[in-house]
Amino acid sequence: MRAPEPEFTSRISEPESPERVGSLALLKATRRLLPFLFFLYVLAYLDRINVSFAQLQMEEELGFSDAVYGFGASVFFIGFTLFEIPSNLMLRRVGARGWIARIMLSWGLISSGMALIETPVQFYLMRFALGAAEAGFFPGIILYLGDWFPDQQRARVISAFMTATAAAGVIGAPLSGYLLGLHGFHGLDGWQWLFLVEGIPSVLAGFAVFWLLPDSPNQATWLSQAEKRELSGLLARDALPSGGQRGAFDLMRSPQILRLGFFYFTIILSFNSLSLWMPQIIKGSLMLDNASVAYLTALPFVLAAIAMVFNGLHSDRSAERLWHVILPAFLGALGLVFTVFVQGRPLLELMGICLATVGVWATLGPFWTLPSSILHRNAAAVGFAFINSLGAVGGFIGPNLLALSKTYLGSLNPALLVLSVFLLAGTLSFRSRWQQDRSQGSLKDS
Repeated sequence: MRAPEPEFTSRISEPESPERVGSLALLKATRRLLPFLFFLYVLAYLDRINVSFAQLQMEEELGFSDAVYGFGASVFFIGFTLFEIPSNLMLRRVGARGWIARIMLSWGLISSGMALIETPVQFYLMRFALGAAEAGFFPGIILYLGDWFPDQQRARVISAFMTATAAAGVIGAPLSGYLLGLHGFHGLDGWQWLFLVEGIPSVLAGFAVFWLLPDSPNQATWLSQAEKRELSGLLARDALPSGGQRGAFDLMRSPQILRLGFFYFTIILSFNSLSLWMPQIIKGSLMLDNASVAYLTALPFVLAAIAMVFNGLHSDRSAERLWHVILPAFLGALGLVFTVFVQGRPLLELMGICLATVGVWATLGPFWTLPSSILHRNAAAVGFAFINSLGAVGGFIGPNLLALSKTYLGSLNPALLVLSVFLLAGTLSFRSRWQQDRSQGSLKDS
């Protein structure tokens, strides 16, 4: 008897739901873009703050006083501020890939060229040029992330990206300590090796941008047509009505944008002061050799990286932004005050520095979701750059304030107290006015 033939049924797979397709597109974008952008920002921030480690030797080898260092470190932000908005507009015009590659190539070459400086004037000129070269990178990336990730995921994405500022300290501290130890190797001082070696990866990464960074989701070869369509739909639902647009100058006079800019100024006042003076603060309190200071500087940055990720993730999960900025900023101000009042007790001073660093750094991810909530996409290039430029003014004032305090008052403590007062004032002022804006429903008009 013949056995019955097996029955074959054609199985047609059910099409995936739009929600699943959109989630898959976001997952791919996260995996493809965030690690690379994180790496780029590590390089950018490392090339910005490595001067703080180099100064440990330049003070002796080149005779750079605290005043010379303070001005040279902060003059970076003059070039940064002058070219920030034009650079961001160029990014929108020519595309993220080409412009970010240009930024990286130029800042890498200038950073390595810092190894050639001999006089304070050369130091000032090179730091100014480095700031001009890097202008537009950070707000450009924030703008770029807005082209890929919807609002409800943006705090964790921005926090993950900005963790690179802490990671640069974690990586740069021991690396800089090692490079400073090459003092005299092949006739170069340790600080020269530091600038030379740490600038080269930025140049190489600039070439990699051309291969790895698509300008938009529509140019991503690793997304299917369905994924591109669903991702575009998710982003379109975040867009504000076209009636909310303003001209560039009207936008920069907007009370909401000015409030954001002033608050960011108070954050960056402390952020860059800690970034550029932390090795000197730690050395003054613990009286260690240069290499040990460089290694120990990694500790506050490790804690800051953890806090940034946790705060951004919790902000997204709770769908709350304001308090995830306000509370860390208050914690940062408290840490600065604590550092001053435990002077003479090294371990407590280090705890204060860690507390201040954790608080200030943790504000950054949730903060940058606030401009996104009030800016139309077409205005975002100017708005982000303008807010970041106001922050850069704080980046110039803060390190100079510490230099003047140490030079004329013999201590960094008076300046640290001033930073804490500004941060606390900015926090309290912004909290009350931002809630008032929300209650009046005026933000959509910006």
